[in-house]
This record gives sequence, structure tokens and C-alpha cells, in this order.
Amino acid sequence: MNVIVIQARMGSTRLPGKVMLDLCGAPLIVRMLERVQRIRTPARIVVAVTTEAADDCLFDVCRARGFEVFRGHPTDLLDRHYQGARAYGAEVVAKVPSDCPLIDPAIIDAVFERFAQGDCDYASNLHPPSYPDGNDAEVMSMSALASAWREAAQGFEREHTTPFLWEHGERFRLANVAWDPRPGDAPVQDYSMSHRWTLDYPEDYEFIRRVYAALYPRNPAFGLEDILRLLERAPDLLAINARYAGVNWYRHHLSALRTITAAQTRVIG
Repeated sequence: MNVIVIQARMGSTRLPGKVMLDLCGAPLIVRMLERVQRIRTPARIVVAVTTEAADDCLFDVCRARGFEVFRGHPTDLLDRHYQGARAYGAEVVAKVPSDCPLIDPAIIDAVFERFAQGDCDYASNLHPPSYPDGNDAEVMSMSALASAWREAAQGFEREHTTPFLWEHGERFRLANVAWDPRPGDAPVQDYSMSHRWTLDYPEDYEFIRRVYAALYPRNPAFGLEDILRLLERAPDLLAINARYAGVNWYRHHLSALRTITAAQTRVIG
């Protein structure tokens, strides 16, 4: 059984309630889930919210739209992810962040397909990254996730769910899916440092809102290439949240992370 766990909460410190912001007439989390539903890989999709009362509305919205919801630990996201996957009988479990409403379903399929080759315990498209930030997909065996759940002790390992796996390549077989927008051309460009499609700040929401407004009405299934073509036509969109391009959680833990370098993140300038 493949289970995709999408963790969501209302209590974001930088942009509170971000997953419930409006995108073309529906909450952002609903638009996000609609995109994930378009994957070809057979999988059960579970929204993992916290047990906090503030997330009651998120629970109700997801349930009302027919999505399966699990409630778990408010701060230990590794525990919430593991318990949610376990509750739904996962043998293979995926992690897709809830703040990626522009994710292309084909990317999730590509990571599942890489994992299905059978020579890895963990596959992703972000270690190292090459896709525009906000297209993150990770797939792992339930046994690997269980090892992380039992053994991960550092705060960032519990908060970000999977670092324990890719920080221990001597124990877990790791695989990466790289994106080359121009097959045959070299080198592959790292779009994760220049194209920010994830949601943490008001500028990110403005960027995402305008992309949806431009593309969703004509084609609700728009994908990565559609967004890139839009940005070529309207480069001003890319400038909306450009000051945050390349900014991610790695910047707070560079001294502890063994497989991440300073070149893979930057501070807010």
C-alpha cells in the first residue's frame, strides 16, 4: 500500500493560516490536494493535521471535501508522519509538503517510479535539488521511516521528518531524481535556488495567487512547464518573491547537517 502523507496546520509562524488562504475560490490546501490526486501512481492520500483545536477547521474542510485526515502530534512531525502512515497500512510512504500548491503531479510519479526500481530505501527529488522550490516529493519504505521514528533525536530531525534518512547514507540506500529541462544539455541547472514556488511569506502567496489566476481558469491541471512558460511571458511574476529564492530551513542547521552545504541555502537578504 502506497500512502502519501501531507502534513498541514494552521499555526504557521511566518504566515498563519496559510493553507486556508484562497486560491481561485477554494482553500489553498484543497487546491494542493486536487493536484496530488492527479498522480498516476495508486496511493492513498492522507492529510495529517495536529490535535490542536486551532486545526479543527482544517480537519473539517478536508473531511468535507472527501479527503482522509489523521490527527497527530502538534510539534513532533516525524511522529505524526509515521503514525499517520501506520494508521493507513502503509508499506511505502511518501512525504509531500502542504505548502507546495504548485507541485506537478508528474514529479510525484517520477519519484514513486524511481523508488519502485527496488534498489533504494529512500528516493526524492531534493537531495540534491534541481527542481523549482515547491516541487518536493520524497518516497521511502515504511521500515526506513520506522527506523527514523525510533532513532532520530535531534530537533530538526523530528521537525523535518526525513533528514535522519539522508544523513545516514551508510545505512539507507538513497536515490535522487534530477530534473533536466533540456535533455542532452549540460550541466543541469539547479532551479531550486532561483525559482521559488513554495509558501512561507506573503510575497510567496502573492506569486502563487497570480500564477493560479493566470493558469487555473483555462487549465486546472496546469503543470511545471506551463508555469515556466508563464514566467517567460511575465518575468515580473518571478520578481514578486525573488528575495526569498533559495531560502530554506537548512540555513539554521548547517553546522549539524553533514550532507548539506551552504551553497544549497541562503539567508534572507
